[in-house]
Amino acid sequence: MATTLIVIMIVLLLLGFPMMIPLLTAAVVGFYTMFDGFGQMTTLIQQMMGGIRPASLIAVPMFILAADIMTRGQSADRLINMVMAFIGHIKGGLAISTATSCTLFGAVSGSTQATVVAVGSPLRPKLLKAGYSDSFTLALIINASDIAFLIPPSIGMIIYGVISETSIAELFIAGIGPGVMILIMFSLYSLIYAYVNKVPTETRSTWTERMRSVQQALWPLFFPVIIVGGIYGGIFSPTEAAAVCVLYALLLEFVIFRSLKVMDIHRIAKSTGLITAVVFILVAAGNGFSWIISFAQIPQAILEAVGVNDAGPVGVLVAICISFFIACMFVDPIVVILVLTPIFAPAIQATGLDPVLVGVLITLQVAIGSATPPFGCDIFTAIAIFKRPYWEVIRGTPPFIFMLILAAALIIAFPQIALFLRDMAFR
Repeated sequence: MATTLIVIMIVLLLLGFPMMIPLLTAAVVGFYTMFDGFGQMTTLIQQMMGGIRPASLIAVPMFILAADIMTRGQSADRLINMVMAFIGHIKGGLAISTATSCTLFGAVSGSTQATVVAVGSPLRPKLLKAGYSDSFTLALIINASDIAFLIPPSIGMIIYGVISETSIAELFIAGIGPGVMILIMFSLYSLIYAYVNKVPTETRSTWTERMRSVQQALWPLFFPVIIVGGIYGGIFSPTEAAAVCVLYALLLEFVIFRSLKVMDIHRIAKSTGLITAVVFILVAAGNGFSWIISFAQIPQAILEAVGVNDAGPVGVLVAICISFFIACMFVDPIVVILVLTPIFAPAIQATGLDPVLVGVLITLQVAIGSATPPFGCDIFTAIAIFKRPYWEVIRGTPPFIFMLILAAALIIAFPQIALFLRDMAFR
C-alpha cells in the first residue's frame, strides 16, 4: 500500500495539483483499500476534523493576523531603523542588521514568508546600493528569515506540538538558543563577506539618533516581551498570547501609530482568512493521511526497512534531519511536519528522545528546506516579491545552507543549546 500512496501523491504533484489534493486522494484511496469501500467514510472524516480540533491551533490564525497587521503597518520599519542605528556603521553592518531585523521580526510574526516581505522589501535596495551583490542579498534575506521558524512564536512549532502532543511553551523557549546561534553564524559570515569584497561601511548614527530609534521601536519591542514574558510568567497560555498579540497589533497600528485605517481591516482579515483556510485544510488532510498510514503500520515498516529503530538516539536524530530537510526541498513545511512526524514517532519513543529536542531539530530542518532549491517556499516568495529570476535567487544560498546544517549538527552534538533555557524554565 505504501508504494501505491507514494505514487499517487507524486503523480498528482507532477500534474500541478495543490498539496491538499494529493494528501486527500491518498487518504481516500488508502481508506478504500483497507476497509473495502466507503461504507465507513465517516471515520476518515472524523479523523480529519480531529486534526483541526485542538484548541492550540487557534494560535495559528491569531499569529498570522498579528503578522499581517504589523507587515502592513510601521512595526517592521521601526525595528529595522533601530537595528541600523546601532550596528549599521560597522563592517558588514548592513548585512548584520538585515539578519538581526529578520530575527526580531521573527519574534513578532513567527512566519518566514512574512519576514521575507517585511524585512526584505526595505533593506534589499539599501544592501544593493551599499555594494552587496544581489545573489548574496537575496540569499541572506531568505535564509535569515528562517530564524523566524525558531524564535517564538513559531507556527511550525505550534503544528508540531499539536501533532506530537508536546508542550508548545517548552518548544517556544527551546527555539531561542538555536535561533541566536544561527544569527551569530550569519553575522560572522556577513562580516567576512564585507571584508573580502571591500564593502564600504554606513555612516555612524549619533547617540541622539540611536535614542530616537529606540524610542520609536519601543512599542514593537514589547511583542516578544508579551509572548515570552506572558507565557513563562504564567500570565497566559501560548494560545492566549496569540490573541493578546492581535489586540496589541491593532492598538499599535490603528491607535498609536495610526498607520492603518478602519477600511484596511477588511483587506487584512481577508488575507488572513485565505492563509488560515489553506493551513487548516492541510492540517485536516494531513491528519487523515497520517491516521491511514499509522493504521496500516506503514511507519513501522519503513523504519524497520531502513534500520532506524536499531540506530540509537543519534542515528534517529540524523535520520529525522535528513528526511525533513529533503522533504521540505519539495513540499510545504506544514505538510512535511504533518506527514513525517507520525512516521518517526515510534522510533522517537523507542529511543527515549526528548520530544522538545526533536521538535527544535524538525523545525530547523523545515526552515532550511524552505530556503533550499529546488522548491523551497521562501525561494518563490522572494521571486514573487523581488521580481528576480530563479537562478539569481538561489545562487548565493550554499554558504547559508551549510551554516544551517552545521547548526543542526551542533544541536545534535550539544543538545543543551536548545534545552538549556527550557530546563531553566520548566525543570
